[in-house]
Amino acid sequence: MTTEMNLWLLGGLVVLCLALGYFVRLVVAKRIGATLEQKIKAELESARNEAKEIIIAGKDKAASILVEAQKEERERKQELRHLEERLVKKEDLLERERSNVNAESERLKKEFQKSENLETDAKAFREKAVKEMERVAGLSREEAKNTLFRELEQEYKEDLKESIVKLEKNRRDQVEAKALEIITSTIQRYARDHVVDVTTTVVELPNEEIKGKIIGREGRNIRAFERLTGVEVIVDEMPESILLSSFDPMRRELAKIALEKLIKDGRIQPAKIEEKIEEARLELDSRVRKIGEEAAYEVGILDLPKEITFLLGRLNYRTSYGQNVLQHSIEMTHISAMIAAELHLNIAITKKAALLHDIGKAIDHEVEGTHVDLGRKILKKYNIDDAVIQAMEAHHEEYPFSSSESYVVAAADAISAARPGARRDSLEKYLKRLEEIEKVVHSFEGVKQAYAVSAGREVRVFVVPEKIDDFGALQLAKKVAGKIQSDIQYPGEIKVTVIREIKAVEFAR
Repeated sequence: MTTEMNLWLLGGLVVLCLALGYFVRLVVAKRIGATLEQKIKAELESARNEAKEIIIAGKDKAASILVEAQKEERERKQELRHLEERLVKKEDLLERERSNVNAESERLKKEFQKSENLETDAKAFREKAVKEMERVAGLSREEAKNTLFRELEQEYKEDLKESIVKLEKNRRDQVEAKALEIITSTIQRYARDHVVDVTTTVVELPNEEIKGKIIGREGRNIRAFERLTGVEVIVDEMPESILLSSFDPMRRELAKIALEKLIKDGRIQPAKIEEKIEEARLELDSRVRKIGEEAAYEVGILDLPKEITFLLGRLNYRTSYGQNVLQHSIEMTHISAMIAAELHLNIAITKKAALLHDIGKAIDHEVEGTHVDLGRKILKKYNIDDAVIQAMEAHHEEYPFSSSESYVVAAADAISAARPGARRDSLEKYLKRLEEIEKVVHSFEGVKQAYAVSAGREVRVFVVPEKIDDFGALQLAKKVAGKIQSDIQYPGEIKVTVIREIKAVEFAR
């Protein structure tokens, strides 16, 4: 009994505690809710006050902006009014000027009409006077003019002919004297050894036994060497030496370097031949570059691109009629510089044009085009001055002479090429050139005989006196010189002498 009562008491106590806890929690919750509500109301009131302040500030700012905008609008309207007033004044001024121009135009039209009327009257009067003169003289105007010209020609023909001959002779004598003085002085001041290149190169051998190694078993070594270098190897011409034959000096030089390397190595076989030829090619390139640099340094031109300098070195292995092209270019550079100094021309342009005038010859023959065209393309590619290109491009007269320096370069080229011993030509080419010169002269009417003399540097023309008079002889000399100059290629110049009662001489340059 007691136990049951305790249980009931314990259960009641638990229920009471739960009820009391729920009541306490409810009271606490109500207090917390009231506090939160008050806090939210306070924050809401603060936000409302802040929003009111922002609205008031925005209204104030908007009002100030509106006032500023109205002020700017007033100022703009005032400025527009000023511009409008200025435009109105300018329109009034233009209208007055237009009226003045119209008035002046009308006045000029009247003056022009008046002058046209006067010109018409003068023309009519002149025609009337001419007709009256023709009636009085019994000759028309054309007949009178022709008669006057014939009388003057007959009266002064001999004087005119003598004057022309005298003037040309005096002019030519003066020019030739001055040119001879400059050229003689230049040649005397410059002297350089020249060796005419040939088509063979000799390689000395240490002994005769080395020839067998060079030939190889059944000739395989020599065949490999000739195939790789493009040079003919002649073994049995001279004792203890081998002859390398080729028209290309650069190939001969390559073959010589490679052969000397093979002889020094002692092991001669196709594989070794190929290796030494490749080494020789690298060595030759280095040698070519050094030769080009030395040539440029010798003439005092130090601003050339390295590609141009390399091509300049290649000219050392090119020949023209047996004359070394690089030595010819160096000689031309010195000669043209002295001539340019005498004539007060641009020495720097003249020297560079002379040195580079044959640069196109450094290009392999497989490339199409004349050496002048190739040279122009090379110089333009490497941004050489246009004045230099213009000075070098006319040395064979493929292009017109466009500057005084171009004449100097052409003259220096002629001096260097035409100097005795500088070049040599084959007999066949020499005879063919003489025949072409005589053939050109015989194509003119009135020519009786023509002879090319002085190694083709002079042509003497004998004319039929009944067909060619003295004036005709002068004209024929000029025509023959022009024809030779345009149709025939030749070094130097050709003197044309026409012989009748007098001699008429002209030079094709």
